[in-house]
Amino acid sequence: MNFNSLELWFVTGSQHLYGAETLKKVAENSNQIARSLSDASEIPVTVVCKPVLTTSESIYELCLEANASKSCVGLVMWMHTFSPAKMWIAGLRTLAKPFVHLHTQFNRELPWSSIDMNFMNLNQSAHGDREFGFGVTRMRKQRKVIVGFWQDPDVQQQLGAWSRAACAWHDSQKLKIARFGDNMRQVAVTEGDKVEAQIRFGYTVNGLGLGALSEAVKNISDAESDRLISEYDEVYTLSAALQKNGERRSSLREAARIELGLRGLLDKGGYKAFTDNFEDLHGLEQLPGIAVQRLMSDGFGFGAEGDWKTAALVRAMKVMSIGLGGGTSFMEDYTYDLRDGGQVLGAHMLEVCPSIAEGKPSAEIHPLSIGGKADPVRLVFTARSGPALNASIVDMGDRFRMIVNTVKVIPPEPSPMLPVARAVWVPQPNLKVAAEAWILAGGAHHTGFSQSLTPEHLENFAELAGMEFLLIDEETRIRDFKKELQWNDVSYHCMN
Repeated sequence: MNFNSLELWFVTGSQHLYGAETLKKVAENSNQIARSLSDASEIPVTVVCKPVLTTSESIYELCLEANASKSCVGLVMWMHTFSPAKMWIAGLRTLAKPFVHLHTQFNRELPWSSIDMNFMNLNQSAHGDREFGFGVTRMRKQRKVIVGFWQDPDVQQQLGAWSRAACAWHDSQKLKIARFGDNMRQVAVTEGDKVEAQIRFGYTVNGLGLGALSEAVKNISDAESDRLISEYDEVYTLSAALQKNGERRSSLREAARIELGLRGLLDKGGYKAFTDNFEDLHGLEQLPGIAVQRLMSDGFGFGAEGDWKTAALVRAMKVMSIGLGGGTSFMEDYTYDLRDGGQVLGAHMLEVCPSIAEGKPSAEIHPLSIGGKADPVRLVFTARSGPALNASIVDMGDRFRMIVNTVKVIPPEPSPMLPVARAVWVPQPNLKVAAEAWILAGGAHHTGFSQSLTPEHLENFAELAGMEFLLIDEETRIRDFKKELQWNDVSYHCMN
């Protein structure tokens, strides 16, 4: 996973009214801005400057070119001079790629002692962007607006956050999710409309039989599994039972077979996210534990118990967080400590990604009281402390809704009898408000957990998807949150 081949197109609007010299200067300025943005550390993709657009025909052709490009994840629109918005209608009607409207100007300060009408005619972003803004709003086109000087860190940070969301959206358009088994029986929130999801997000959810996975695991040779076990020996601290000559070494070999078989099946089918289900493990000796954890660490999305929406969300969050510090994982709010305002112990049976680990994970084997299979191998660790967030996508019937809660991860108290990876956090603003708001919003018990991303990244992604977005943070008040839910219901019912 990398951004090396992905591009953000820098598109400047003008017109022929101002003459050749002015348009030449517009092109020079645009190239300089694009180069600077491309070199900015906050922006992970290459920013490519396109020719200045001055006619309806050139705008239309550029939009068709963007749609057809496999490397273009989005466009940055800027009106250096006044560019009549009617010129943009045909192109914007055709444009299928997301875009951000950058409201800036080439110069930070006005040259008060020398400013003349030539300068004024060249630097008209203040009202040129307003004309463009009206046209886009009139067309009801979704876009993000960023205002400020193009060299300022906050502008580059906002553009970088949006471009990460655009990359995740680009990935979603061709994402394939493998679903081994069905939804966990009688569970509501992990269900959803897969057809509507494909229409809305682009990704597809394909059911794969456990028999195919079982067969792939059986076809892994001892030599292949031994090579992977050697990697386990080097990368993790193995419990005594799993070490060479340990009494459970054969279980580690079976876990390696599951990882290799699962990885091979996903790679062959072009899948970048998957689900499984402990109620349906036909042909597998143990529930995939370390296999799922390592695949997530390599960038695969995952959702337990058939939860394809969370698998897709984790994959999108993985893409958005490429190159950032911290980690991203599948997660579940498991149980509470209700002292001193409350804390959440987040975990799952096995499947928490080691990208969030504090220190070197331990590979261990313990009984699993559900599933009816052999004891599974898993990585055990504690998440590093610091700011993080939990995100959930739920199907509301008439729309998809994303709920995000900011949290503060803290060191847990010693828990030597707990045989799973875990994170302990304090939800913002506190457990009482956060949990009430989450439940009122219908948030799922499965989430995407990230120490890398901010709410801005996920809000950008939700806007690109035309998805409702709800944020629970230190400013949340239940009375206002209830009103937001009511207003959103009215708004979406009117739109539908």
